[in-house]
Amino acid sequence: MSAFHEVLLPLPFALGASGGPERRVDVVTLGSGREARNTPWAHSRRRYDIGGAVRTLSELSTLIGFFEARRGKLHGFRFRDPFDHKSCAPSATPAFADQSVGAGDGVRTVFALVKRYGTGDAAYVRPIAKPVAASVMIGVAGVQLSTGAFSVNTTSGDVTLATPPASGAAVTAGFLFDTPVRFDVERLDMTLDGFGAGRAPSVPLVEILL
Repeated sequence: MSAFHEVLLPLPFALGASGGPERRVDVVTLGSGREARNTPWAHSRRRYDIGGAVRTLSELSTLIGFFEARRGKLHGFRFRDPFDHKSCAPSATPAFADQSVGAGDGVRTVFALVKRYGTGDAAYVRPIAKPVAASVMIGVAGVQLSTGAFSVNTTSGDVTLATPPASGAAVTAGFLFDTPVRFDVERLDMTLDGFGAGRAPSVPLVEILL
């Protein structure tokens, strides 16, 4: 049975990765020449290739061990996307007011972490299911909460507040996060380039939508 392993792919592999989000859009050209476009996907899906990060036999050995422990495609794992792993811009430091995650109603205490891309009605709201432990900051009505005032489920992205926010109070969050992925290849193809040097030309990963 497939499962998700709460383990992070070694960061050196992530730093040498290429890839990003994809969207599936069906395009139909009408007789008039105009187009009808539709998407069956509510969320984007990210794809990466970490093959470019592998340069030595030691790195190949680490990759083989990680691949075998995940049983290839069978088990998912955490991946630190080098292009997008913060609640803020890549060059900024996360802050408690980065992302709106809801508003209080005087009763609700559980809020799901999300990240918004774009503004207004066209903004895409991405669920964040794998926040990094100890990185999450929460604010209510513009005031940052102490770490003892909330708890974070790092396997689902849900935040539970000790006290329900007052009705209409904005709840915000700042955080680091990982992307849940799996290997998207049945085998590892490796090449020996020289003494102590090796490479894996292509090692694709695909995001798991939880």
